[in-house]
Amino acid sequence: MATHLQGSLFDQTDELRLGPLDGSRRTELGSGAWIDVLPGWLSGADALFEELAADVPWRAERRKMYDNVVAVPRLLAFYAAHDPLPHPVLTEARDALSARYAGELGEPFTTAGLCFYRDGRDSVAWHGDRIGRGARQDTMVAILSVGAPRDLLLRPVGGGGPAVRRPLGHGDLIVMGGSCQRTWEHCVPKTAHAAGPRISVQFRPQGVR
Repeated sequence: MATHLQGSLFDQTDELRLGPLDGSRRTELGSGAWIDVLPGWLSGADALFEELAADVPWRAERRKMYDNVVAVPRLLAFYAAHDPLPHPVLTEARDALSARYAGELGEPFTTAGLCFYRDGRDSVAWHGDRIGRGARQDTMVAILSVGAPRDLLLRPVGGGGPAVRRPLGHGDLIVMGGSCQRTWEHCVPKTAHAAGPRISVQFRPQGVR
């Protein structure tokens, strides 16, 4: 797939390398929800973006919205618990996250969902990952972003108060934990500003979507 990524000025290596996770910074959101953010967790992230953009079997989906069937404004891929991931560094990342959060999560991350935001017109609307156990239990979703930064916004369910904004790309990590999927919601909004392509990799425990 043809893409044009403006590489990061701060990550000028093709060597894929994960950093330590103990440098993440936690923000308590309220109502038992929190996020951990670790900028630049993956070095060589631009090289990984190029490989994923070219090699992942991306699919375009259409979904019913009210009386219409509309195109989902991003490309998707999903890897179940026993599917081989599309790059070894993603397996390494999943294992590292499982080890780091074992005490809080109590189970490993098993699945990986990928979203390809091709430009500023691609987006995902406000939502929580509440299909399955996430609707009634505390859980975690860890997102590794490669490619150009895009804003991830978070707000309490139903709105109210200013949204929390985190620009994510070029190897950045965010982990949403506690009650975050039940009491908060998140989105990647469309933007009229120039936005390069971005791929997000969402690691989740079994039974959470």
